[in-house]
Amino acid sequence: MTRMFRTAALALAGLLTAGPALALDLTKKRENLPDLVLGDDQGNDFIVENKDITLESGKAYRLRIVAKGHQEYKFYAPEFFRYIWFNQIVIEHKEIHGGGPPDHLEFDDPGEIAIEFVAIKPGTYSWAARGLEAKGMTGTLTVK
Repeated sequence: MTRMFRTAALALAGLLTAGPALALDLTKKRENLPDLVLGDDQGNDFIVENKDITLESGKAYRLRIVAKGHQEYKFYAPEFFRYIWFNQIVIEHKEIHGGGPPDHLEFDDPGEIAIEFVAIKPGTYSWAARGLEAKGMTGTLTVK
């Protein structure tokens, strides 16, 4: 009985010490999504490219939200932001790390904001450029 207990204890200790070594860092294998583009550089401020994007739960992604138009775009996706794990937000090669989701992302001028995250909870989440919804500046982020 003692030998069997010792063997089981050694096997358990091996699993516990190997656990972190076997863990997968999802942020290292992220997939780049198509850019979600607000407006264009031809004067079409209310056109949206890639307004509906589909992702898989448990995978890491990088989404670039690009403002090309000359409007003030306030990008709201509160439920989506709540159900993803943020690795970082990148603006002009500067990284923002934090413990919780942002309220919204705002563009006063053309530029881009990249979010790196892991999709957690399946669902279809709406996003909108607040105040410009009637102009068609809405879409969905679907996590399967």
